[in-house]
Amino acid sequence: MLDIVKAGSAPLTIDNFVDGAWIGGETRFEVRDPGRTADVVARVAAADAALVDRAVAAAAGALKSWSRVPVAERAALVLKAADLIEAEAEKGLDGLAGVVVRETGMLPAEIVLELRGAAFAARDNVTAAQAALEPVVIEDATSIVRIERRPIGVVAAIVPWNAPIVLLIRKFAPALVAGDTLVIKTPPTAPAGIALLMAALAPLFPKGVINVVHGGAEVGAALAAHPKVRLISFTGGGVAARAIMRTAADTLKNVQFELGGNDAAIVLDDFDLDKGIPMLAAGAFHRSGQFCFAIKRLYVPEAIYDAFFERLAAHLDKVRIGHPLDPRTTFGPINNPGQLAFLNGLVAKTRAAGGDLVELGQPVDPATWAEGNYIRPTLVRRPGPDFEVVTCEQFGPVLPVIAYDSLDEVVALANGTEYGLGSSIWTTDFDRGLALARRLEAGMTFINKNAQSRLGRRHMPFGGIKQSGIGTENAEAGLAEFTEIHAINIHKA
Repeated sequence: MLDIVKAGSAPLTIDNFVDGAWIGGETRFEVRDPGRTADVVARVAAADAALVDRAVAAAAGALKSWSRVPVAERAALVLKAADLIEAEAEKGLDGLAGVVVRETGMLPAEIVLELRGAAFAARDNVTAAQAALEPVVIEDATSIVRIERRPIGVVAAIVPWNAPIVLLIRKFAPALVAGDTLVIKTPPTAPAGIALLMAALAPLFPKGVINVVHGGAEVGAALAAHPKVRLISFTGGGVAARAIMRTAADTLKNVQFELGGNDAAIVLDDFDLDKGIPMLAAGAFHRSGQFCFAIKRLYVPEAIYDAFFERLAAHLDKVRIGHPLDPRTTFGPINNPGQLAFLNGLVAKTRAAGGDLVELGQPVDPATWAEGNYIRPTLVRRPGPDFEVVTCEQFGPVLPVIAYDSLDEVVALANGTEYGLGSSIWTTDFDRGLALARRLEAGMTFINKNAQSRLGRRHMPFGGIKQSGIGTENAEAGLAEFTEIHAINIHKA
């Protein structure tokens, strides 16, 4: 499908994709390799307000016929898209994964798994549609009530850089199976993989159903303001979400926000250090800590704190930090200079506040360290509760490890935030873990792994409460976000 894409190839030229055609623009921006920032991965055409309007018009035009295609036919096309994505995953670095690795800085194995996860997500949404889109019929002696779900309309899907393919497909699949059409805004630091994949999948669908535009906040604002966009599905940060919501209010758009978190992990005193440390470390430091439901605060019982901290530090010290295409690398760079600067500033402020920081891992090639957005995984020993590293979303490999004395204390600490995306509990006692999970204020709680199982990915609504989101993705509840209800009451006499 994407045989032109090769790891280490010359910079790609990426245009906007609107109404079935590639469209350039007056200005272009560069996407650079996070592990070797002198290397340009792609030169990308920036959209302007006129092109955004053209993309929305194409989606609105296609909606008239696409929304009338039977659900079974729409689902069959989404399943074909899933098959193509899975085939792309099998190419490894010789396919789409090679581009996505170079623009995100994630490890090749992570991106191949992301592509496979995207194929699963597409298929799972088809399964969810069978129940979510089935009309509900209620009848008595005098009347019939039908509650039907129909497409919401043109959907603006705004996607972040940290897992661009799977996070897009979690919008793409429910929107298309529901009968909506799409205008996709790519993240400025990782637009190429999305554009190439969507252009490759677009021929499966009628022209205008899938459109892709590139740019920064001004493009998102144009979509949020456009009167023909009926839903903004956004994954990202709270600052951008609030700006989108203010603009969307003028046309009373629906919004679906999957936002950041300050996810607490609570270790109980029966925690199995030998078995649990590697899984817990992955829950915090997978993708160099750059995923929304990563562990951001780690609470450990005072009685086992010192032994736990030393074992976790020893495990993290084994990582090798370098360019993701170097086979020796087990820990990649930060995606962009802005996020790296934030993390370095957070480390500096924590140290200035008296924090005890332990920096771990070793560079694969110290001579090239300054060429990329590199930072070592860092633990903060016994930070104060008001330290910024405890109260913020780091979105990177800087983890505070906090001691606690009682369950009541740790529940109060875990819930004492305006975030509420994910949480995790680590214990050998399932019943004890479940009882504690029910006390936590979060959209999701994981027990003994900070991840969804295959069953969880299929059936678990994904989203946060408080300032971590509005609405959900995934499963029947997530698919319903891309529809609106039409109720019909038939009177028999």
